[in-house]
Amino acid sequence: MDLFMVLQLLCGLALFLFGMNSMGDGLESLSGGKLEKTLEKMTNSTMKGFILGAAVTAVIQSSSATTVMVVGFVNSGIMKLRQAIGIIMGANVGTTITSWILSLSGIEGDSLVMQLLKPSSFSAVFAFVGIVLLMFCNSEKKKHLGTIFLGFGILMVGMDQMSAAVEPLSNDPTFTGFLTLFNNPVFGILAGALLTAIIQSSSASVGILQALSKTGAISYSMAIPIVMGQNIGTCVTALISCIGAKKNAKRAAFVHLYFNIIGTLVICALFYGSNLFINYGFLEDIVGPENIAVIHTAFNLLATAILLPFNKYLEKLACLTIKDKDEDSDVPFLDERFLNTPSVATERAKSLAEKMARLSEGTLLGALELVDHYDEKVAETIHENEDMIDSYEDVISTYLVKLSSKQPSADDNKTIQLILHTIGDFERISDHAVSIVKVAQEIHEKNISFSKEAKAGLAVMVDALREIINNATVAFVDNDLALASKVEPLEQVIDRLRDKLKDAHVKRLTNGICTIELGFVFSDLITNIERVSDHCSNIAIGVIEINRNGYDAHEYLHELKNSDDIQYNADYKAYKQKYTLPKEALSVREVSVGVPVN
Repeated sequence: MDLFMVLQLLCGLALFLFGMNSMGDGLESLSGGKLEKTLEKMTNSTMKGFILGAAVTAVIQSSSATTVMVVGFVNSGIMKLRQAIGIIMGANVGTTITSWILSLSGIEGDSLVMQLLKPSSFSAVFAFVGIVLLMFCNSEKKKHLGTIFLGFGILMVGMDQMSAAVEPLSNDPTFTGFLTLFNNPVFGILAGALLTAIIQSSSASVGILQALSKTGAISYSMAIPIVMGQNIGTCVTALISCIGAKKNAKRAAFVHLYFNIIGTLVICALFYGSNLFINYGFLEDIVGPENIAVIHTAFNLLATAILLPFNKYLEKLACLTIKDKDEDSDVPFLDERFLNTPSVATERAKSLAEKMARLSEGTLLGALELVDHYDEKVAETIHENEDMIDSYEDVISTYLVKLSSKQPSADDNKTIQLILHTIGDFERISDHAVSIVKVAQEIHEKNISFSKEAKAGLAVMVDALREIINNATVAFVDNDLALASKVEPLEQVIDRLRDKLKDAHVKRLTNGICTIELGFVFSDLITNIERVSDHCSNIAIGVIEINRNGYDAHEYLHELKNSDDIQYNADYKAYKQKYTLPKEALSVREVSVGVPVN
């Protein structure tokens, strides 16, 4: 085997891997992430998990990708270890579809039907159609379909090039002599495991074996242990992905490893043990690509049939390997394993952003309660929540910046943009909650008390704030455009309330009825309330504008206030009537404990 043959083989392998990855990515994108999202919502049924794992892997053409995804789900706490076991077993069966596709290259015959079934006859057409769809179609779905067709064409070209590179080896005595080493099952298993571990794809290593089988130098006695080893080698990807993960995620990766190791050992014992008595004569027969597909499928089906009833023991074995030593951290977490599956990564980021939004809303409402009923423990909790919300913002924004480079779909990109535009406002709302706590603390420590007139005005403004923060949060979580459109008119009403309460406050100061110290406390309180409403407005505008494929807050507000929008005016009028200040709230009389009143 000279240098040029090696280069041709490597080039064929590169094309093969690229084509397989492109085809898998296209299939995944075309599904819109529905398959992966279905995995996330998997039930506790091991059999359903097995079927779904096989189906998803057959579509995305990679058991490693499915297993890494499952490790990520377990690591994020959205899937239990027991649920993952069935999916992992199904992934091993689903990955065999690739070997059947590749086995088409071994079809022989002169009839028209047989010729049409050969990949060399239609892969060029697929590739051409694929590049046309990619270059000349604007539809995202058609582009994904083009990626699938082009990926398949490249994959088959790579397969043919590998086959052509190794074809001269059929008459090379050195090569055929070297292959006899793999008649030893141990060497065959080790070789298959090592090759697959290096290229991190059992489908690719099976494809290489199928290419070698065309030389006529591969027998069943060589192919069987190599295929077994390939199933062990594919576990490397999941084991690498679980580094730094939580204990259950590591256990999921080890379940994958133990399933393949135990399956290999049991089948080896049964097959080679029975061979001592039965003496399988076919072991020295030459295998073709289709025979290797049969071996690959039979091994995985048999291993699953043997071990599926013992899934609980696989779970226990993984738990014994990874023991409960350290508690998992409660720090906000987004698993980077999902970045290669943008639809899932986007959904996880949205889920965490929703938790952040709810926490921010709850933190603000808790702070408002402290104005009238101060509690030191509640105040501490609010400070802790604010720190947690800061962590949420850092984690989510960093994750989404990385995700943006992974070419997410148009819908996912909208979600990413919405989250990036709004999480800063939710974080600022928690900052204002802390500021309100400081005001409440000052009121408590200085024994300050507002008059019933001031309290009446504040009560109206606080009620309006409760509604606007709820509307903004629900609009973000549910992507509710109708509810989002109600935020801006309410924000204008809150601005009006602030102005009227400030006017009454200034009159009290001017008349010497209110002290400057008390005035600062009152002013800080209504200013923080008004600024929270501004952030709610920003959130709602983000929901509306990004759904309209743009984001220009100033232009949106300008058009809204100058277009005589009927719905906006109706909502503004309704909120203005709902949150009307009582006459006593505009009184210039103010009482403060310990402060003389003229």
